Amino acid sequence: MITQTAEQLSSKRCTACEGGVDKFSETQVREQLKALSGWELIDEGPRVRKDWKAKDFSAGMEFLNRVAELAEQEGHHPDLHLEGYRHVWIALSTHAAGGLTENDFILAAKIDQLANSARLNAWRSP
Repeated sequence: MITQTAEQLSSKRCTACEGGVDKFSETQVREQLKALSGWELIDEGPRVRKDWKAKDFSAGMEFLNRVAELAEQEGHHPDLHLEGYRHVWIALSTHAAGGLTENDFILAAKIDQLANSARLNAWRSP
């Protein structure tokens, strides 16, 4: 596996996977994460997560709605969360593979682009 930049990932589309797709090894995941700012492993590696602080509740919901539209277009669906009226966090995993695949990193790169255009601030969870 060759580690891809965020730009390379965001230029791709998620591919359909109904099983039969190999998940990345822990080494592959850690290498690919270096190309994406702020995403971190959770649940011992089967998922990655990133947190943001929105200006207010409406901005958080608008961002999540844009992510939902993107997820539908890509056919790859993250776990979306809004807590405390402006703390947004998203977790990614490929359930059919039981871990992380290229699709998760493609979607993460595209979500980062949306967050940048929405002017959300990356925020480390407590």
